[in-house]
Order: sequence, then structure tokens, then C-alpha cells
Amino acid sequence: MPTRTARTAWNGSLETGEGQVELTSSQIGTYDVSFPKRSSETANGFTSPEELLAAAHSACYAMQLSAVLTAAGGTVEALDVKADVTLGADPAGGFRLTGILLTVRGEVTGIDSDAFLAAATEAKSGCPLSKALTGVEITLDAELEA
Repeated sequence: MPTRTARTAWNGSLETGEGQVELTSSQIGTYDVSFPKRSSETANGFTSPEELLAAAHSACYAMQLSAVLTAAGGTVEALDVKADVTLGADPAGGFRLTGILLTVRGEVTGIDSDAFLAAATEAKSGCPLSKALTGVEITLDAELEA
């Protein structure tokens, strides 16, 4: 499997500095980051490590769930996966990720709601990014739509 690369160029202090995150492997974009925007409720055109992690986790989980559902005999019509990654204070000092909520709604034929929930739970533990994030509580809200 390939190695993927991203790069960040940063200028200035944490409080006043800014940087640019480059998605190097895909070459699809460069995105602005800053700590004031990272810790603000409104991003105003800036991204954050948490948003980038949420994007990666939602994509990884969707792929893993698709594989698990197919193996269980389902036919995946559509999956809508959202990851909410929360940054908070670390009691030991600084900051840490305080939780990740994966929300998935699926249109899958050939399985029932119980099988969908079982597959969603299995995919949560089998997703490579979930495995990498074992130090963060990951919760799941999964629902099979009619």
C-alpha cells in the first residue's frame, strides 16, 4: 500500500501565526490554518487538524462499512457518514481530542436494521483510522433508512 503525504508551512507564534496545509500526494489543494480559527466556533475559510481528521475518518469508515455490509450480504446503495471531532482541554495541560462521533445513515438492501447496526459497529472497530485513534472515545450513531 502507498504512503500518502501532507505538508504544513507555518509562520509566527501559536497565537498570531498562520500556516498552509498542502495535500501533497493528491495535489488537490492547499488550505489555511491558524490557532485562533481552530479554537473559534466559526472557521471563516480556515481548516483545522480536527476537520482534516474528521474528513479522513469519515472516508475511512465509509469504506470499511461498505466492505463489512457487502460481506454480510447487503447491497450498499448509499452511505452518508459524518465525523464530528472535538478538541478540548487536556487535564494534563494543553489540548487533546475529547471525542469523535461517527454518524451514519445507510440505504442498504438485503439486510435488516439489526444487521446494519452490527456491521456499523464492526466497521467502527475495524476502520484503520479508528484503530489509530484508540486514545479517543469514538461513539457511533447508525441508522438504516428505508
